[in-house]
Amino acid sequence: MGMYINRGARAFMDYADGEYVDKTGMIGYVNATINTPEKLICVTRPRRFGKSAAAQMLYAYYDKSCDSRSIFERFKVASDPTFEQHLNKYPAIVIDMTSFTTMFKGRADIVDIMQKMIMKDISKTYPDIEIEEYDDLMALLLKTTMATGEKFVMIIDEWDAICREAEDKPQLMDSYVNLLRRLFKNIDTPRVFALVYMTGILPIKRYGTQSALNDFREYSMTDPGPLAPYYGFTEEEVKVLCNKYGMDYDEMKGWYDGYSFGTDCPAVFNPNSVMAACNRKRFGSYWGKTSAFDTLQRYIDLNMTGVQEVLERILRGGRPRISILRFNFDLSCIGTDDELFTLFIHLGYLTYDPEDMTVAIPNKEVGMEIVEALRGSKTHAKLAAMIKTSDRLMEATLAKDEQQVAAIVEQLHDSEAGPDFYNNEQALRSVLKIGYLSAIDYYVSIQELPSGKGYADLALIPRYGGKRPAVIIELKWNKPVNAAIEQIRQRNYPEAVRRFTDNILLVGISYDEKTKRHQCSIS
Repeated sequence: MGMYINRGARAFMDYADGEYVDKTGMIGYVNATINTPEKLICVTRPRRFGKSAAAQMLYAYYDKSCDSRSIFERFKVASDPTFEQHLNKYPAIVIDMTSFTTMFKGRADIVDIMQKMIMKDISKTYPDIEIEEYDDLMALLLKTTMATGEKFVMIIDEWDAICREAEDKPQLMDSYVNLLRRLFKNIDTPRVFALVYMTGILPIKRYGTQSALNDFREYSMTDPGPLAPYYGFTEEEVKVLCNKYGMDYDEMKGWYDGYSFGTDCPAVFNPNSVMAACNRKRFGSYWGKTSAFDTLQRYIDLNMTGVQEVLERILRGGRPRISILRFNFDLSCIGTDDELFTLFIHLGYLTYDPEDMTVAIPNKEVGMEIVEALRGSKTHAKLAAMIKTSDRLMEATLAKDEQQVAAIVEQLHDSEAGPDFYNNEQALRSVLKIGYLSAIDYYVSIQELPSGKGYADLALIPRYGGKRPAVIIELKWNKPVNAAIEQIRQRNYPEAVRRFTDNILLVGISYDEKTKRHQCSIS
């Protein structure tokens, strides 16, 4: 068994023998591209969205050094008409770029070292192939193909790891892109490769408008195409898991769903977080512990024109339009808010609707990440202050400090509502939504919760397993604050949240249009 060639199926067996959600249907699609102009494939998606599992699956299927029939015959791909045609038929090479960037971090000659290590491993498998002084990896592969008559399958996991490492190292980036061009934008590429499958976080590196590798078929978070069902877990797959592990599906959906890829694949869940919740038997923020939180913080702190306003709209529940067309996928020169939010889509922090070209926060887990990043923002002072004010309002509410709640709501009303809309009931509801924004850390926030004989203005329901009380908030305009509490009781609003907890806070907030005073009552 080699390090890069003839690795066998052992890595995928670890997935297949565990709690594996069957994604082998993707093999049928990839098989259809073999030895065609579409055989160069680049699939990019966020961290912990199953990139490596897919790469190991494909490698185990194609690698001719092993017999993986017993693994795959129990999965969906076994019924695909191309299953037998390509099963264990190719000399296969797998390269994990993160292993090189970790092992040789900071070195400018990573690409040269990588080539030599891979060539050494291949030469052990083909000892009769002579390596000459000036041969590179492509030359060795071409010689091998000419001698054996066999084409290679190459799997590159985390292809853009070196791109991220080389943000401020143009020489390293150039050497890496030149290697990729040498391998895959070459007159001999069709002779050497039956299939190339690359994974990564960001789509292929571009210089201006000229693609460095424009022969690749790219699939991404903005356009996953027919591979959309393999970008995460589908609703049907998650329902099966919830039933098996005794988890509430609606709660699971609120936490980890939100990535939509059109009518054919309207809901995709974060797979890492779903499995973590099932294994731990509790919902929580799991993806943030493994994703690029520092990257999120860094780019939120970029003080670009318009970013603060757009982020504020998103946090309010808005869906602003953005343009994804000008993003050049170069992390070293993010120059506009459109580029920043396009980057957030690829990182998984925003979801994109191609029909109306809008973005939104996909789910509660990601919302918590963004709120946490804004709390520590050094440049977006308004947003950071808004989050901190929301923290104070939540603390005062739970402490039943009626005067403090009224004072903070009045402060937000003064700062958020313009003079033309100040005396407007809808404006006060909008202020309330902002005020309880940080409740996302521990609560599911529901506006106009249907219950009893009407709709509560705002309900905060504690997340699964949380010990905090539920909060039901009712607004009153030019009426006594006690009328709000009475309405909550008379219309039996608490009934809708009793299945979560019997510990419920009733909060009434009133506004007097003449005095411009706010009052609060909590019971």
